[in-house]
Amino acid sequence: MYKLASEQRGPSKALSGCQGSSRDLDYGGVHMICTGAFEALEAEAIGLIFLSSVFVTLGLPYFTEPPPEGGTGRSKKHLEQFMSSALRSAMLSLASWSLRLSAEGCQASRRSIATVVSGNKTSKLVRERLKKDVEKMKSQFSGFRPSLVVLQVGDRDDSNLYISTKLKAAAEIGIDAKHIRLPKSATQKEVLQSIMSVNENLSVHGLIVQLPLDSINRIDTELITNAVSPDKDVDGLSCINAGKLSRGDLNDCFIPCTPNGCMELIRQTGVSVAGKHAVVIGRSKIVGAPMHDLLLWNHATVTTCHSKTPDLPEQVGRADILVVGAGRAEMVRGEWVKEGAVVIDCGINHIPDETKASGKRVVGDVHYASANQRAGFITPVPGGVGPMTVAMLMENTVQSAQRFLLGSQSHM
Repeated sequence: MYKLASEQRGPSKALSGCQGSSRDLDYGGVHMICTGAFEALEAEAIGLIFLSSVFVTLGLPYFTEPPPEGGTGRSKKHLEQFMSSALRSAMLSLASWSLRLSAEGCQASRRSIATVVSGNKTSKLVRERLKKDVEKMKSQFSGFRPSLVVLQVGDRDDSNLYISTKLKAAAEIGIDAKHIRLPKSATQKEVLQSIMSVNENLSVHGLIVQLPLDSINRIDTELITNAVSPDKDVDGLSCINAGKLSRGDLNDCFIPCTPNGCMELIRQTGVSVAGKHAVVIGRSKIVGAPMHDLLLWNHATVTTCHSKTPDLPEQVGRADILVVGAGRAEMVRGEWVKEGAVVIDCGINHIPDETKASGKRVVGDVHYASANQRAGFITPVPGGVGPMTVAMLMENTVQSAQRFLLGSQSHM
């Protein structure tokens, strides 16, 4: 066979990303398999195909070997004389372009599914670490136990479920957790009195007020939240702790549990936050706003999106790290997500599902099935951020107890 441009022998560099792949490709009805067979499509072979087309178009028959006796075709020598270097270069450029298109398609077909970042597994690691910390405190200070109080107003089923989860986690770690339930008839004054009583109890290191407040009376939630002592505000929702977080005083405040859990999940991916472009969807005081502050003080460039953001898909597409807490089922579509991004889904929504006994199923704010085709890492719902929120509440409670002990020793 006549060898054109022998320096092009071997598979094109454009195909290097396809080596070892077994994905099928189907372009324009031509079915190829991206394996060793695909690598055999060398630039010289493609070049000869184009050359043949040129000669047929010009009406110049040729042979790669000398023509039969009496034939009119051109010999290899004549062909080499006819071909100018410019024509050869053009043909090879076309061949290279064709190979690059095929390689790009091959690489697209090899796109991997996102790595799932399990909140269940990560929260278990956190709880095990905290359990050791509590045991250490008990051994150093005989009879000492971190203490947590959960204050509830009313009797909402969802609140009861959340509280039981927190009490169970506390018992597992070794935290002494107590549940105080006030009736639905409780007034704002009565709730404030209960909070003040816990604030003054030195044996209690953490106090959370379960929201929403299920009372028949009007109660100012902001007033109640800020009544909790900043030193016992293990939910991190008081204006004092929120202000410290916004100023970057991360070591002198309690960080809200859900954003803190999100940061722990991001750390589990091994992706450094510093220098990354992070996008937070949602600006609530519990998730969105503190998440922005946490990412900012961990040296990310942060964009916060909300209901008035006009170009949400465009903003999402720029995110190396995406945290979603919008409260809208499957709002963020997979095609919006930047390839390789870290996606943290804080949403908990119920949508109809006839295949479930309950007639519904839990989904996040991100359309998981499409997003996990583009993201590098993604949290599931359920089993992602939810377990981490409880784990971080326990961590804040243990930290509060440690600070109490340090303060007690400094006054001795």
